Amino acid sequence: MKQFLFFTSLILSVNGYGQNRLYKSDTIPLTINEHNTIFIKAIFNDKDTLNLNFDTGTTELILTNNTIENKLIIKPELYTTLYNLKIGKTTYQTKLYDAALTGHGTDGRFGWDFFKGKIVELNYDKGLMIIHSFLPKNILNDKKYTQLKIEFWKDLFFVRGSINQSRVTNTDLFLFDIGYQRTAMLDNDLLLINKFPIEKMDTIKKVIMKGAKGNEIPIITANLTSLKIGKYKLKNVPIQLLTINKPLKDKNTHILGNEVLKRFNIILDFQSNIVFLKPNHFFDERYIDQKKNGT
Repeated sequence: MKQFLFFTSLILSVNGYGQNRLYKSDTIPLTINEHNTIFIKAIFNDKDTLNLNFDTGTTELILTNNTIENKLIIKPELYTTLYNLKIGKTTYQTKLYDAALTGHGTDGRFGWDFFKGKIVELNYDKGLMIIHSFLPKNILNDKKYTQLKIEFWKDLFFVRGSINQSRVTNTDLFLFDIGYQRTAMLDNDLLLINKFPIEKMDTIKKVIMKGAKGNEIPIITANLTSLKIGKYKLKNVPIQLLTINKPLKDKNTHILGNEVLKRFNIILDFQSNIVFLKPNHFFDERYIDQKKNGT
């Protein structure tokens, strides 16, 4: 298992394993809560029904310590033993890892690597997660979708996006992290390297978040003029600036979170390595920090 950093608002990473037979199309009810955490019901070890967060910044299966100690019929062995995890009609095999924290209202999380070589559809308008064996033809014919190339680094995947402030535009890689519950986390070192005008961004608030080990992490929330993903531009986005305890020690990268990503119906094509995004009913919803500050 490899874990990079887990905020209360949620970023993390671990390793992944294989899967069994997949039906042509597997449709699973999908829930999103007020914290921007998405989750489904899955059956662990053929016995325990759990609420699990689908987290694209994660691989394999992670359950909270509380879930392992208090919610499972049989206490499992960590790190080495393969267990069944039934998602929809399909049973996957996975090792199990533990963590102190996970998305609000969930028992744990599972990663994108369960669906290597498959197509994952997240349809927020219908409240469905659909696993396809092949890309539906209507996706390519729908001009409202924008396409982004997936770029891999180790066991994580990224897309390119652009940020703009005071007429300065930077285009860089963003970790595609549905498990991160806020808008976007901008890497301070990357901003400095690219001479992005951080000083021109209006500060909204400064808070202390807790890391997985209980360590304090200072976070600044500031207003970004615009964030462009594919052909879609989001204006006045309250983003987070991280100056220390960066989630990836070996790579400077921004992080794209679910308060932005939930605004799109998403197709993750792990056959052609393309992300398709199409605006949904959340697209014009006010951001949490806008609501709190009345802006």
